[in-house]
Amino acid sequence: MLSLAPWRAAVAGSPRRAAQLAVVVAACAALTALAAPPGAAATGGPAGASPRQLFVPDLIAAVPSGISAAQLAKITKLHGVQAVLPVDGGKVKVNGKSANVLGVSPQAFRSWTPLSTAGSAAVWSDLGQGQLVSTGAAARRLRLSTGKSYPVSAAVLARVPFAGATALSVTGADAIVNLTRSEQLGLAKNFAVLISIAPSAGLPAVMARVKSVIGKGGQVVNLVSYSLVTASKNPVATIIPAGAPANYLNLFKESAATYCPGLSWTVLAAIGQIESGDGANDGPSSAGALGPMQFIPATWAEWGIDGFGQTGKPDIMNPLDAVPSAARLLCAAGAWNPATLSQAIFAYNHANWYVAEVLALASEYAKNSP
Repeated sequence: MLSLAPWRAAVAGSPRRAAQLAVVVAACAALTALAAPPGAAATGGPAGASPRQLFVPDLIAAVPSGISAAQLAKITKLHGVQAVLPVDGGKVKVNGKSANVLGVSPQAFRSWTPLSTAGSAAVWSDLGQGQLVSTGAAARRLRLSTGKSYPVSAAVLARVPFAGATALSVTGADAIVNLTRSEQLGLAKNFAVLISIAPSAGLPAVMARVKSVIGKGGQVVNLVSYSLVTASKNPVATIIPAGAPANYLNLFKESAATYCPGLSWTVLAAIGQIESGDGANDGPSSAGALGPMQFIPATWAEWGIDGFGQTGKPDIMNPLDAVPSAARLLCAAGAWNPATLSQAIFAYNHANWYVAEVLALASEYAKNSP
């Protein structure tokens, strides 16, 4: 198990350093214990609009004293690194309960979130105004209600308005604030860096290169493995019909096998993660997409089905319908055949970067499957 000593040492430092981020600690502990929606073309736009390309955070590297400018520059130039994003962070108390909070630039971080979150103008407007945005799980645990203000205790105590919950791409992070609010709270500057690797790069090799840059005092966590662990524990519904898969990981596996033989479950898993964070943000997106697989309603009308023996009208919001329906759409476009898989993913979302990200993440899922 990776040592927690560096994080404890950081907390023992200055008062402002008492807000050090525990995201990586939580991720390490769990690990050792173990664009546009379908039917719509990808669109670009000016500042404030959805980004033209999204990045999947494959790794997070953290150093208690902060990532230096020199280290960040070296990581950026490493072979296999596609993009990096430094973030502030701290372990704070929100509404009296412990929470891992990231301080981010809304404009930059938007490109590192699932499509349903990136496409929500309200999320980024609220974040830009200094409000707190959390995951759905964190909102429930911290007992947060949209529109209300709550005490946030870090290096200082402040009341911060809660904007609402959405899907975040960094497993282990409970909430985000903008950089101005981060500075006010005293979160650690550049505590960690998110890293997206190139589709052709090997994740273990990139991890080793990053470790060589940050040294023994830092830690690097494989977010791909951690997201699979999360998917294996994430229930698809509160009430599971008899014979239906109970968690997202099994849902992806059984949907591929049942509704598109020949399609790897890892492709469905990659799409589910990139689109909605496995149902963490069901929309509607700015394009009107809904559900865990982010279908445009008109597309759903054509491809939506009842999955796993259910009856009644297919439900775009029900993962047990949405994931099999995605498999059905992909299969009709040729996803059952490796030779036509790329064109099938392009048919699901008309963007070349999306195809590359899905295939890269699917490949990493295959290598890191529990």
